[in-house]
Amino acid sequence: MRFGKILPFSFSTDLAIDLGTANTCVFAPGRGIVLNEPSVVAFNKVTGRIEAVGTEAKEMVGRTPQHLVAIRPLRDGVIADFEAAERMLTDFMRKAQPRSAWVRPRVIIGVPAEITEVERRAVRESTLRAKASEVFLVDEPVAAAIGAGLPITEPTGNMIVDIGGGTTDIAVVSLSGMVYSKSVRIAGNEMDEAIIEHMKRAHGLLIGERTAEQIKLEVGSASPLDAPISMEVRGRHIADGVPRSILVSDQEIRAALKSTVDVLISAIRDALERIPPELSADIYDRGIMITGGGSMLRNLDRRISDDTQLPVQMAEDPLTSVVLGAGKMLADMSLLKKLAAA
Repeated sequence: MRFGKILPFSFSTDLAIDLGTANTCVFAPGRGIVLNEPSVVAFNKVTGRIEAVGTEAKEMVGRTPQHLVAIRPLRDGVIADFEAAERMLTDFMRKAQPRSAWVRPRVIIGVPAEITEVERRAVRESTLRAKASEVFLVDEPVAAAIGAGLPITEPTGNMIVDIGGGTTDIAVVSLSGMVYSKSVRIAGNEMDEAIIEHMKRAHGLLIGERTAEQIKLEVGSASPLDAPISMEVRGRHIADGVPRSILVSDQEIRAALKSTVDVLISAIRDALERIPPELSADIYDRGIMITGGGSMLRNLDRRISDDTQLPVQMAEDPLTSVVLGAGKMLADMSLLKKLAAA
């Protein structure tokens, strides 16, 4: 797609932010992605102060002393803890523009397509309190489609499935607008929870979020692999109360993830049944683009293709499609104003 002429303010300190449940990415014009850190803060219950943000805080998850708690300010793609979200945004924006701390940037920020007006207002106000001068909210699936290189300004249907940490956004975009959108609060975090519950139920082993995510990345899959794989998992045995180690296979973890993957597939099929016939023909020709961290689950593209009988393509850089798309909007203010949520 073609974007308009780059405006002068694009070379300023203005930022594009993908405020994700799992990770937050920040894009600066002329510099690209300048920050990609976990959406986590470490809170001191004794002093009432936030001690760490981002990567430093993520490393504390499951390992903090009693007076420190690592929390995620966002849940299911929306702000759950306003104070922590404001502090996190302030910290990330300062890191992204260390030499311009006195400048209040204009900020483009991606939000799930179906969050409420109250939730949108919460994101806008938290960003303004984090020292933004002006805030543009854009729907994440549209930003993801732009970042993935889909021609959203053309009169043809483009289907995008953005599987993040807290939500999965499914949208059909045409002529710079969303013809259909659906958000389901089932995504990467629910996959991790399914693994945690499986390990507890099947093996009596307690594991944390970090271990569950590692299992998902190393042996998780949505359909059978060409060759079986396995990994050693360490945790605390519920009955004995001591550390234990077991071996898990891809087949076992695939079974643990089945119900979550089935919900995603069902939502995609439902979307295909609801879009106008003319756009259905476009999607039959073009297929489905998947993006977001959750799309990196092994063979998820194959599973979606098998169930829908449509070609499925993964974005070139699925983890950063939203922030790259939002960053491109900084180069086209007319498109941004057309796409920015009210």
